[in-house]
Amino acid sequence: MCARRFLGCIFILTLIVVGGAFAFYQWGGEALVKMATPVGHFQAPPKGSGPDYSKADSWLAMPDLAGNRAEWVPQGVVASKPGNQAATFYIHPTTYLERDRWNAPLDLAGQSADRSLLFVQSQASVFNGISQVWAPEYRQAAYGAFLLRSRDADEALNLAYRDVLAAFDEFLRRNPTSDIILAGHSQGSLHLLRLLKDRRDALKGRLVAAYVVGWPVSVTADLPATGLSPCSDPHQSECVLSWQSFREPKNTELITDAWVGTKGLTGAKRRREDMLCTNPLAGTKDAAAPASVNRGTLLPNGNLSEASIAPGRVGARCNKGFLLIDGDVPNLGPYVLPGNNYHVYDYALFWGSIRADVERRVTAWRAH
Repeated sequence: MCARRFLGCIFILTLIVVGGAFAFYQWGGEALVKMATPVGHFQAPPKGSGPDYSKADSWLAMPDLAGNRAEWVPQGVVASKPGNQAATFYIHPTTYLERDRWNAPLDLAGQSADRSLLFVQSQASVFNGISQVWAPEYRQAAYGAFLLRSRDADEALNLAYRDVLAAFDEFLRRNPTSDIILAGHSQGSLHLLRLLKDRRDALKGRLVAAYVVGWPVSVTADLPATGLSPCSDPHQSECVLSWQSFREPKNTELITDAWVGTKGLTGAKRRREDMLCTNPLAGTKDAAAPASVNRGTLLPNGNLSEASIAPGRVGARCNKGFLLIDGDVPNLGPYVLPGNNYHVYDYALFWGSIRADVERRVTAWRAH
């Protein structure tokens, strides 16, 4: 797939994945679920057959990797700043849309492989202004795993998470003293949330911030297990940011119906009123901010061959756990999901402000 058309491909991909997981399943689309469910049952792979993260070919992005997509920037933006950089560990969302197995193979090829790189290029690039970006290839759960609540689905997600955890341990080994930024989207954020708990001790005193985007997070049932708090100040460190973008008139029931009452990382049940919403324009929890402070929305050109930054177009405010956008919202494409869900554009809407947010937090962290 042509790399220069990455924006259009990303939008189409996320529509399929998220629209299926959060909308069609909730609508009772039995035919869709049947068509999307991987064939057979989950089969555990042989021991020792997982990715070897000591090798460059197990990474989609890492320093000095040839053709590193995480180094991309839109027109007029400087890719990186010289000097002592932080290290970002980014986990991409679901890109494997086949149903021949429950987890993507390691020798991922074709459109699925291209999609993974496209996400790295459009999302992980946010962090290249002040950090080196690492993004592992992993045996992601097939998108059908998100349409079901079954042992097979759980095993597929657990396998994907074990790869992510192994990649993160190698990331820590390669970056023994660097300031750390964590980021993900959708399935990637689901795994990131677990990682924050399981590597809590390793991250202590090193984590600048965790961007758990496009996946619901409970302030009371999830975060206490990580030892982290929501970001309540734009200069705060060792905190978590999370948002899910909607526009009025919204319908968030597709998400809340599937999430409320599930067991959080602490073992407690997740409650509707405890869903974390960070406004990336303000850098704080439960905040409102006008479009004038938005550093830039990522806009594709007419034929999707490049992208530019449009500042001051989109405002946002947190409302009952969700981020509601307003202002002169540009037409980013036809892929707004049911319920006026802008999940596809969680990063694109605020690309410039997210970039400024992480640079501000790293600067404040180092000034301590």
